[in-house]
Amino acid sequence: MIYTITLNPALDYIIKLKELVPNEINTSESEYILPGGKGINVSIILKRLDVESVTLGFISGFTGKEIQKLVEKEKIQTDFINLEEGHSRINVKILEDEKETAINSKGPLVDNKSIEKLYQKLNNLKENDILVLSGSIPKGIKEDIYEEICEKIKDKNVKIVVDSTKKLLLNTLKYRPFLIKPNHHELGEIFNVQILNQDQAIEYAKKLQQKGAQNVLVSMGEKGSILLDENGKSYKKAAISNKNVINTVGAGDSMVAGFLAGYLKYKNYEDALKLGIASASATVNNVFLGTKDEINEYFNSF
Repeated sequence: MIYTITLNPALDYIIKLKELVPNEINTSESEYILPGGKGINVSIILKRLDVESVTLGFISGFTGKEIQKLVEKEKIQTDFINLEEGHSRINVKILEDEKETAINSKGPLVDNKSIEKLYQKLNNLKENDILVLSGSIPKGIKEDIYEEICEKIKDKNVKIVVDSTKKLLLNTLKYRPFLIKPNHHELGEIFNVQILNQDQAIEYAKKLQQKGAQNVLVSMGEKGSILLDENGKSYKKAAISNKNVINTVGAGDSMVAGFLAGYLKYKNYEDALKLGIASASATVNNVFLGTKDEINEYFNSF
């Protein structure tokens, strides 16, 4: 089974405008209320690719109930922990013709008792399960939370996937995560360099592999994507030509989900990479994540 953890899920309130005019009353062309959070996005794309998963994390208040309702509407199994106080966050995303503006809330305070409940749920993981760690950290949770989770499950032979930044990512490498997925900006931040091309991305992906990562997947936007697999083989893929970019939110999560679905289905890293790229490419064409038909269309175009 695949388990995704979203520590700080949200309702995404997406507003489409022709143009946002400051200091004026703006009227939307359309709006959407959708479940948000990197782990939730991974679970939704997995489901659309016929792969089951369980979503874990913390929810609270009326917004938390709505998040759970919307995720379950996607036919995904949830196992959220309900916090006693506060409300899950609402993030506002404003889409203009050629611009994208986001206002992200901080989220509720997570108490130690609730963190312990999460650790108890992780005790149920079994050998060869996959655990996806991704996204931001809410108030009350220490920045070493991913490291602590890895420590608690280190003897279970679980495949760990980490999609996060800087210390959150680096501190997990000693546990030899199955997959990490920085984008090229995040990869550059780790080593204080600017990643300009695929060869450079592979060079620095090797450094992360030397620190413990098994497979390193780097998304590079218009510059394509690279994968350095656990056997030392590198793959370079150009970006899929896409003239209908609507919303880039969730593209990286879709790549993670597509990669995992491809790995489970095809048992090889090249096809896993292709399905990851196809999933990300389909997502940017939509207000809310790619559809199965679009993903398959992109995959078959390779």
